[in-house]
This record gives sequence, structure tokens and C-alpha cells, in this order.
Amino acid sequence: MKSIDVRARHRAAVTAALALAPLAAPLAMEQTLVTATRVARDPLTTPLSISTVEADDIQRRQLLGLDEAMGRVPGLFFTNRYNASRDLRLSIRGFGARSNFGVRGLRVYVDGIPYTTPDGQTALDDLDLSNVERVEVIRGPASALYGSSAGGVINIYTQEGPETPFAEAGIMRGSYDFGRYQFKTGGQSGALNYFVNGSYLNYGGYRDHADTEQAILNSKFRYTFGDGSVGQLIVRAAHAPEAEDPGGLNAAERAADVRAARDRNVAFDAGEEVEERKVAWSWHKAWDVHEVTVRNYYNWRDFDARLPLPPFLGAGTVAFDRFYFGGGAQYSNSTALFAHANRLTLGFDADHITDDRQRWDNLSGDRGPLRFDQEESADTVGIYLQDEFTLTEQVEMQASVRYDHVKLAVDDKFLADQDQSETLKFNEINWMIGAVWSPLEPLNLYANYATAFETPTFTEFAQLTGTGGFANVIAQRTKGFEVGMKGLVMQRLRYDFAYYNMNVEDEVATVQNVGGRAFFRNADTDRQGVELAMNAELLAGLDASVAYTYTDLEFDRFPTTPGAEGNNLPGVPEHFGYFELDYHHPSGLFVKWDWSFVGALYADNLNQTRVDSYDVSNLIFGIDHKIGRFTISPNIGINNLFDEDYNTDIRIEDATNRYFEPAPDRNVFGGVRLRYDFDV
Repeated sequence: MKSIDVRARHRAAVTAALALAPLAAPLAMEQTLVTATRVARDPLTTPLSISTVEADDIQRRQLLGLDEAMGRVPGLFFTNRYNASRDLRLSIRGFGARSNFGVRGLRVYVDGIPYTTPDGQTALDDLDLSNVERVEVIRGPASALYGSSAGGVINIYTQEGPETPFAEAGIMRGSYDFGRYQFKTGGQSGALNYFVNGSYLNYGGYRDHADTEQAILNSKFRYTFGDGSVGQLIVRAAHAPEAEDPGGLNAAERAADVRAARDRNVAFDAGEEVEERKVAWSWHKAWDVHEVTVRNYYNWRDFDARLPLPPFLGAGTVAFDRFYFGGGAQYSNSTALFAHANRLTLGFDADHITDDRQRWDNLSGDRGPLRFDQEESADTVGIYLQDEFTLTEQVEMQASVRYDHVKLAVDDKFLADQDQSETLKFNEINWMIGAVWSPLEPLNLYANYATAFETPTFTEFAQLTGTGGFANVIAQRTKGFEVGMKGLVMQRLRYDFAYYNMNVEDEVATVQNVGGRAFFRNADTDRQGVELAMNAELLAGLDASVAYTYTDLEFDRFPTTPGAEGNNLPGVPEHFGYFELDYHHPSGLFVKWDWSFVGALYADNLNQTRVDSYDVSNLIFGIDHKIGRFTISPNIGINNLFDEDYNTDIRIEDATNRYFEPAPDRNVFGGVRLRYDFDV
């Protein structure tokens, strides 16, 4: 029993240290811990596919998109870094690939705050990459812990203040009128830890009509009370007054001028404006075998967008005011069970969102007659239970179950086309069971079986006929298994291999995209794939990272488009991979070179338009040079080093065959940061 008690105390201590804050710095290979499983775990002995990316890999980039650093995560596919009006699009094992803009099908959290709304939409407008400390990714269904839209989970943790207070300012400039300016300050003062940062981005863009302007301010305060409990307060705001949308091009237009915007996008001034504000607090306490966390958050979002739709095609000006709030609590107990180490976790989440949404005709960028006016609300309540049981010294079991109640409601205020108010409710139970067998120190074999569900978002209920209601799509459900192995060899090589096989019933699939507005129907799909990742220390200071993904995602049944049955899902390549060399010298010099390969993919359900494969290489180098209490950090980067002609995004099922959004050719950026560490 003594060893069991020590292990329980260790788990409690680790969780107390990590529950409210990210790890302060990248850890040695043998010390990596994650909290994406709701509690602190070693990912090597967790029966799930979990990947992590640290601050050094994230912050030493151009900081235009999270995807710049995430290529090392297998199974995770990004597009659309360069069109801010459509947001970064990402998918895990195909979940999220259908998204017309932003993120769908995945749950995203930043410092414990859900950035995914109750109906499944995710926007990352106030995420400042210059202060991201760590990203944890659960690859695969996780509804048993996180509820709806958890085809995968991305947990993002931002910096906190170091023990020595500091102040930092930086500037970056680059091709296509790229400018980025930032500041940071933070430190520890008694029991209070504080961190504040801000950034301003102004980017002209590679293509015409692609200007982007954005300002972000973040603050994070953590206070340790006398009883050892920890409280945290987060305040964030984003002001994005301009994000123009150059639109997609067809093959002929792309061949004629890759930098051109679609003429209709210019004529109707396509783009968006966003204001975002968040306030969140949490409290955590761990004692003996007990651990409690409570959280609460509030989110206000004002959105105004113009789609390139003439009045005869639909109302092209969209605006909504959003209020989103919620919270939850979690309790864990590490008391031994039958003389075996055990941890039981019980928690709940409750969230509410209200969107006051209107649509008007788009009259060359100006608002015309009102065509749509409704209040959309979503409420979710989820209760989950997880148990981690050590069966033997070599075998650990993990099981989770969650009940979710989701209510979606529309209150129609525009009655010229009849009252289309409606309410839809879901009651779902999802579960996961898995085990890890560790016969050798560097070898961990695991398997799991999981289920998941996903409700359509409010925008995905839109019908081609123009009528309202919820009749066109229903919730999708997933079930499947995964097997894999992972481990750490001689503290120098970390590896991760996974094979998965899943069936998705009633997947929400794109059937048409008209002027940037997508429409959906349900289809059944089969998914299987292989994911491989390795990170190795080749020499002192020189690391290599490799990732490879094979996906076989097919339509099994598609009642509205039977010709697509047996075809590949559009928007996701069958093969994609990543390789990186990262060198750090004791003098502060660093060099990062990466190469990404993206295989061919399809732009439509019938697989009639094939988008060719491509590979892209990037290089960045710089130095951190200390002069007394000052540190000066100049850097230079080259994107698309070998000037590859490729597309940054594909508009799935575009009604006019304008699938292509060309990516920038070879381009450069450079900058400098100046940091001062105060004398304490």
C-alpha cells in the first residue's frame, strides 16, 4: 500500500501544478505530461492518441496561423492560413473537413475556456500565437469527456509570468505588406502571478482584396491563497475591423492570374468585421487524495460579414450579436481501489449561447432590405465520469462515460415568409474504454473503443429552398476503435504509431457552396487510417521531427448524392507528411527548416475535380543574444522556400467550380524582439 499512496500523492501534486496553467517551459522528453484528458497524465501511458507542441516550436514563426507549428501532429490537417475572413480550417481524421469557414466537428479550449460554442462552431479571433505556451491534441473521438463535436480535442495553454518580471516588445515586417507588432510583460509578485500581452497585425495579403487588420489584448492573473488553492482570472479582447475575402477561382481564372480576386467578391466587398471579448475565472484546490476545480466564463461577439451574393441568390449581408456563457466543476479522488492505484473523476459542464442574427440583401457592399431576422439559442448540460485503474504494474485501464442534453431553438422574428420558429433536443450517452500494456520501459501498447456525436450548427441547418427549420440534417454519430504503440527510447527518441477504424452515421456533408454559403445533407462514411510521428535528438542541439498520415475516408451511403457512394471525402488528402530539423546552439543561435507534403485530394463529392499534390518548405533562423539584462532576438524567415505553386485552401462543392485559393509564392519576413528582465 505504501507505493500506492506515493503514486496517488504524486498524481495529486502534478494535477495541482497543471490544472490552471500550462507548463512553464518545454520539458525533457522523459517528463512530458498532458491535461487534455481532464486530469494530468503521461501521454505515453494513456490509451488515446495525444500529441503535444511546445512554445519554442510555436512562437518562433511568422505567427499568421496555428498551422505553422502543427505539421508535426499526424492526423491533423490544416488549410487556409492566408484568408482571415474564412478563418483557419482544420480537421482531425476527417472531422472538420466539411467546414466552410472556421472549425467544425472539434472541441477547442484555450486555458480551459471553451472556444467551441454549444452548437459546434469555433472561432479563434482572439488567439495571439505569440503567447501560446503549449498545444495538446487528442486525435479521435472524445465525446465521452467533452460532449458534442468532439471528433478531436485541441487544448491550448498560454504563457504565465516567470519568477523574474520582464517586459518585451517586438516587430516583424515582410512580403505583401505584412506587419506585426507585439508587447509582453509578466512576473511574480508575492502570491500573484501576472501576464499581459498585446499584438497588432496589418497584412495586405498575396491576392487582391485580401487585406487583414487585427488587434488583440490578453491578460492572465493567477493568485495562490494561503490554503494552497489557486484562483485564475483571464480577460481577453480582439478588434478585427477588416478581413477581406478574395474568393475562390476556377481553373481558367487561376491559370490567368493567381493573385486576382474573384470579380464578384470585389463588387460585393466580401469580407467580415469582428469584435470579441472574454472574461473567465477558475479556482482549483488539491489536498490529500482530493482535487476540485470550478470554472466560469463569459463571451461577447459582434460579427458583420458580406458574402458575394446578389439579391437573386440570397441575402448576402450577415450580422449577429452573440452572448455565450457557461461553466463547470470537476472532482477527482485518488483513493486506492482493491489495493490498486485508482483515480475517479466526476464533472459537469453547462453552457448557453444566444445569437441575435439578421440578413440583408448585399447591394454592392451596402445593406439592402432585411430578409432574415431570428434569435438562435443553444443550451447544453453534460455530466461525465472517468476512472483510471492500475490493474498491474504493466497494465492500466481507463473508462469514461458522459451524458449530454442539447437544446437548439430558433425564434423567428421575420414573418414575411411565415413563422419558422422551432426547437430541437438531443439526449446522448457516449463512452470510451481503453487499456495500456507496458511490457518494456520504451514500449507502450494501447487500444480503445469510443463513441461520439455531433449536432449540426445553426448555419448548417440552412436549406437550399430558403425555408427554415431543422429538417435538412440530423446529428451524426461515430463509433470505432483504435490500436497503437508509443514510447521513449533511451531518452532520445519518442515515437507514436496509431491505426484507427471508424463508422460515422448521418455525417453532416457539404452538398453545395453558393457564394461562400454552404448547404448540407447527411451521409454515412467509413474511416480508417494510419498515423506515425517521431521526434529524435540526433546530436547535441539538433532535433528531427517526422510525421506521416494515411487516410482512407469514404462515403458509404449518400441518399441525396448516390453517385458519391464509394468516393473519397473531399478536402482531405490520402497522404500527408512533415519533416523538420531544429538546431539550437548554446550561443542562442537557432535554425528551423521544415518540409510538408500534401497528397492529392478531391474538391467535390463526386471526385470529378482532383487537386494535385504539393510540397512546401520553410526556413527560419535567428539568435537570442543577451547583453546584461537585455535580450535582443533578431530573426529572418523564408516561406515557400522553393517557390511551389499550390493552393492554401479548397472550397468544397463550389457551385461555380471556383474551388481554388492560391497560396503565396516565395516570400520573406523578418523581425526583432527586445526583452528586459528586471532586477528582483
